[in-house]
Amino acid sequence: MSKVGVVDRKLIVLGSTGSIGENTLEVVHRLNQNCHDAIQIVGLAAGYNLDGLIQQARRFNVRSVAIADPNLDQPLREALPKARVFAGANAARSLVQQVEATDVMAAVVGVAGLPATLEAIRQGRVISLANKETLVAAGALVGPLLCRYGAQLIPVDSEHSAIFQCLGSRPQAEVKRIVLTASGGPFRTIDRQAMEQSTVEQALDHPTWNMGPKVTVDSATMMNKALEIIEAHWLFNLPGDKIEVVVHPQSIVHSFVEFMDHSVLAQLGPPDMRTPIQYALTHPHRFSGCSLALDWSKLTALEFEPADFERFRSLKLAYEVIKAGGTAGAIFNGANEAAVNAFLKRRVRFGRIVELVTEALAAIKSQPIDSLETVLDADCQARTFVDRRIGELADRSAVAV
Repeated sequence: MSKVGVVDRKLIVLGSTGSIGENTLEVVHRLNQNCHDAIQIVGLAAGYNLDGLIQQARRFNVRSVAIADPNLDQPLREALPKARVFAGANAARSLVQQVEATDVMAAVVGVAGLPATLEAIRQGRVISLANKETLVAAGALVGPLLCRYGAQLIPVDSEHSAIFQCLGSRPQAEVKRIVLTASGGPFRTIDRQAMEQSTVEQALDHPTWNMGPKVTVDSATMMNKALEIIEAHWLFNLPGDKIEVVVHPQSIVHSFVEFMDHSVLAQLGPPDMRTPIQYALTHPHRFSGCSLALDWSKLTALEFEPADFERFRSLKLAYEVIKAGGTAGAIFNGANEAAVNAFLKRRVRFGRIVELVTEALAAIKSQPIDSLETVLDADCQARTFVDRRIGELADRSAVAV
């Protein structure tokens, strides 16, 4: 491995016990086997998975760890007596602030990862961004902070990684549009009425990707793609009318860039998150890793079809959020997180998720973003609205609302 920009990287992994976090550690392990300990894990942050965090810290000899649950502070200290331990709601942010590192993998799901990711920007780190909510909720804050502190964002979402790779250093003026691909999720071929009555188990049965429960439900509503539309708007500084979505069930083509001369570049690969994770960690270099390879002998067809904006109404909302600006993204994301959480707890039916988000956007006025506190306040308002609305609906019905 070339020593330029890769060897001696020191990495903090936020959300280390989640799907992206675990895949990140697997990628680092394989890279270090092949490349003589190029990346050192210097910090790990988890939410509530005490046993998982302890095992990871021991495996990678990590001396600084954080856990969001304050009740797990003492057990973590007892299990890792030589480690520096941060615990509580601000643990991940403190870890980023106080532990020397060159890189941060931002893989905490939801707006909970926002404060630590913004802190990583203030510390001037190279940030592998798997937490799309950072840009959806606080995109207006991120750009100025990146310029001020000299930090760098490299997208980890497979779609945004594909766009990032296809764009290279080409100027924005050459881009006609970007096209994000979507698998269509588990409900691509069933009618809207049946979809809206789907169970938790059906929503979690994704046909191609292996992801955590929240992201998998987002894929089923195509809210995940809606969030990615907004994220792409901020990442690539493109208006909504230059961002499109196409359904691609095989999940082999991860996204397209169409240029002004009508030529199109695409990035292909199996549905394996280790590919964009490794590219983010080693950018701009490429090395042998643990990702799967395409078997061209079995790749007989690639299908594409228009996204159904009537069945998947979340997609329309994304463009409305971009147009509204301000805290609309925080309201959108907060309402969705609350609604998905309620669905996973079987408090609401599947079809209510997007309805609740739509109602929250209509009820809560978007405000200009001037601070993190403004974003978090909008997020709180959205969650409160959804919880109150679910309560009102439950009072009228003996079944799931």
